[in-house]
Formats: sequence, C-alpha cells, structure tokens
Amino acid sequence: MDGCNHHPQLEQQTPTSSSPPIGTCCKCGGPTTFAPPPPSPSYSEISPPPTYRPIRAPAIPPDPTSQRAIMLAPIPQSHPVPPLHDYNFITPTKRIRSPDDIHHFHNSDSGKHFLGFIVSLSDSVRGRKISDPCHVSQTVTAIVSILETLTLWVDEIPPVQQAARYGNIAYRTWHEKLVENAESLMTQILHEDVKHAKVEIAAYFTDSFGNASRIDYGTGHETNFAAWLYCLARLEEIVEQDYTAVVSRVFVKYIDLMRKLQLVYCLEPAGSHGVWGLDDYQFLPGVPNWNKVNTGLLKMYKAEVLEKVPIMQHFLFGSIIEW
Repeated sequence: MDGCNHHPQLEQQTPTSSSPPIGTCCKCGGPTTFAPPPPSPSYSEISPPPTYRPIRAPAIPPDPTSQRAIMLAPIPQSHPVPPLHDYNFITPTKRIRSPDDIHHFHNSDSGKHFLGFIVSLSDSVRGRKISDPCHVSQTVTAIVSILETLTLWVDEIPPVQQAARYGNIAYRTWHEKLVENAESLMTQILHEDVKHAKVEIAAYFTDSFGNASRIDYGTGHETNFAAWLYCLARLEEIVEQDYTAVVSRVFVKYIDLMRKLQLVYCLEPAGSHGVWGLDDYQFLPGVPNWNKVNTGLLKMYKAEVLEKVPIMQHFLFGSIIEW
C-alpha cells in the first residue's frame, strides 16, 4: 500500500529553521511540508465574503394604470386627420371586449388619428380665451344651432315628480326625441356628396348625451361626441381652420347642454373616480394655458378613458372610424 507523499522534494532533508513549516497530513496525521490551505476570510452578516455575487432580481414593470405610470407616459401628440375618400357608410358596431382589443385599437391608425385629433383641438386653443374672436364656419354655426335646438327640448320636456334622487324618467322622453330626429339633424351639416353618412355618424351623436336605459352620463358619452366631431373632420365638413371654433363654440355649447341635462333630469354619473377627477361627468374640459395641467389631462384621458374596457366596450366602429 502506497504511503502519503509528505515531502515530495525534501525526503532526505531534516527540517531546519529555513525549511518550510511542517504541517499535518489530513489523511494519516503525519508531518508534511505542503503548505496548509489559507484561512477562510472572515465576514459578518453585514459584510458578505469577497466572492459573493448578488443575484439581480428581475425588473418588474410598473402597473400601467398607476398614477405614476400615467404621468411618466409620453405626451400624446397631434396628428392630421386623414380625409375619407371611399364612401361605404354602414351602421357602426361595438368591437372592444378585452384589454387586447384596447391594445389593438390604440396601435391602429384609427386609434392614433382619433387621439391625435383631440390633441390638435387642444393645441388650437392654447393661450386663448373662450371669448376671443375666431373663424366660425357655416358647419360650426350649424352644429351650434343643433345643440341649441336640443337645449330647447329640455325646456319643452320638464322633469316629472318622482321619489328617486337620480334619474328622472322624463330624460327618456327627451332622448327618444333625440333618436327620432338624429338623422334629419345630421342633414343640416352634411353636404350632398356625403349625405348618406348620416346613418353612421348619427349613432355617435345619439350616444353623446347619455344612456336612456340607465339615465346616466359619463366620459364614454363625452368620447362619443369627440368621435362624432372626428367623423365630421374625416368627411371634411370640419377642417383644421375650424378647430378653435370647434372648442370655443361647439364644445362649450355641448358642455352647457350637458350641465343642463344633468341638473334638470338628475343624470347619474356613469362611473365615478371620486375626488381625483375634476368632474364625475366630463374629462375633456381643461385649462389649456397651464402646460402641465393640459399635458396631464391628455395623458389621463388616454389612460383613464380610452384604455378602459368598461368605457370603450361601448365605442362604435364603422367605415369612418375603422376597426
């Protein structure tokens, strides 16, 4: 049986003061001139060993619906509205049912151009007052006249006496009259070559003033009004020169009408975010000369309205706003 090789090069030598220190063989316990292993480095709980390499935790993306994520999101940018050249008007239908559908819409040309149109309207009134003079086209005048007609109908259809706090049923009578006259109201705006678009844009228009079944109103209905204006822009009934008047004349008149409907018929808010919002009913009104407020509102409108399935599941798609 072979023994341990304790002294590979010093078998015939006697250890001297200059010889390497004698260690102990870990196998047989005999003396050996092999150097002992270095001592382990000392470390404590707060001082890991030098060879320690921490394992990096995987990056967890922030919740896209958090307020921080919304504020860090890029500011929506304006886009020119592409005119519609091929006319094949249809009754629009609902297509959004899931977050994947929301993602599809926002990555589509329709989604980008629609949001870009809203940003363009916002940009058109930066640094301006509602009372400032602006170009008012025949189309803008016709839209304002239609909204004034709807306001007169509220006076003609007073609320009924009922015990319920919200949702006066007289609103259903007002809304029924709106639906019955919607297409004829559209003909007051549309030129002859696009008059058949009334079947498509009337659907957005009638859904801009609340829901007759629930007797409520919210940001989804407001979005339908913006979509109706976008349809008119695609049909070139509204052009970029009209944008300032669309905000300071048309949208202001729309807000006035909605305030009256809310107060007279006690419309219930269609979903409430509580104190964080400027208003339970509206979202698009803002303070455009406050840059931070304006950009924040645009980001939040995209995240809290256009990216919410419960709201956008009612949005309509046809030949003008394509899926």
